[in-house]
Amino acid sequence: MKVLVTGVAGFIGFHTAAKLLDRGDEVVGVDSVNAYYDVTLKEARLKLLAGRDRYKFVKLDLADRVGAARLFEAERPERVIHLAAQAGVRYAAKDPHAYVDANLVGFMNVLEGCRQTGVRHLVYASTSAVYGANTRMPFSVAQSVDHPVSLYAATKKANELMAHSYSHLYRLPTTGLRFFTVYGPWGRPDMSLFLFTSRIIKGEPIDVFNNGNHSRDFTYIDDIVEGVVRTLDHTAEPDPTWSGAAPAPGTSSAPYRIYNIGNNAPVPLMHFIACIERATGREAIKRFLPLQPGDVPDTYADIDALEQAVGFRPSTPIEVGVERFVAWYKDYYGHN
Repeated sequence: MKVLVTGVAGFIGFHTAAKLLDRGDEVVGVDSVNAYYDVTLKEARLKLLAGRDRYKFVKLDLADRVGAARLFEAERPERVIHLAAQAGVRYAAKDPHAYVDANLVGFMNVLEGCRQTGVRHLVYASTSAVYGANTRMPFSVAQSVDHPVSLYAATKKANELMAHSYSHLYRLPTTGLRFFTVYGPWGRPDMSLFLFTSRIIKGEPIDVFNNGNHSRDFTYIDDIVEGVVRTLDHTAEPDPTWSGAAPAPGTSSAPYRIYNIGNNAPVPLMHFIACIERATGREAIKRFLPLQPGDVPDTYADIDALEQAVGFRPSTPIEVGVERFVAWYKDYYGHN
């Protein structure tokens, strides 16, 4: 089928497009290739996709309403995987408007494009950050997520609400995926694994926030992509058991679904760092710091709803995933 993948120059978008092409789908990749992080890394990802059959790249900022409408009208995709977003929790302190432009305006234009051209299923990226101030573990799609602690999380919660309105009003099938700390080869330079690996190899200190008392449900990129593609194929449908008297947050009487994608195995931050130390063969110089604004101490995904829907559970152990990332990093940056 013909699939539009937004954010195709990004970490998850690049891997997702490659997976779709491998199985024979036609992919239209869209990205603005902005400078939030190293553009050369984004360009290197795009270069690997450029020669593939049944692949087309369009450079576009989805906040451009006219441009987005023209894209949907020209390409008329059957399904859409929307991964383009302004990511990161801490960057909002520097440029909050970037989150409004990319995550709200851009998503609005995607929803309208889907509605106007009859897209059969929209799958979009949400985030574990929407759980915000919740402390009951593991995080479940049955929980309320009304207390975000970062602007990034607030925009992603808004995406879920916007998607539901379109599912309800226009019967557009939508599925939101709450990703839990994605990592792996070709990852983002602003993420902890990339930052820690780079600094440990260079002999520079790493910042260990919350004095190391974090845990994260780290989820390997291949598991994330498998979950994305399986949910793409599993078109959202109305839940016949849903009731307005006791409304379940993760389903609806509309064709709307929310799933967590996490490894269902939170890893203490200090163990995570130890895995990087083993993979690099070097000990980290650690600089312990307090919890940062917008951060949450722990994440832990309940993935029962995902498994019941598409028969898949992420399973890559952190030790394996970190070793693969470090091997890629050393190869890409020429470290012996």
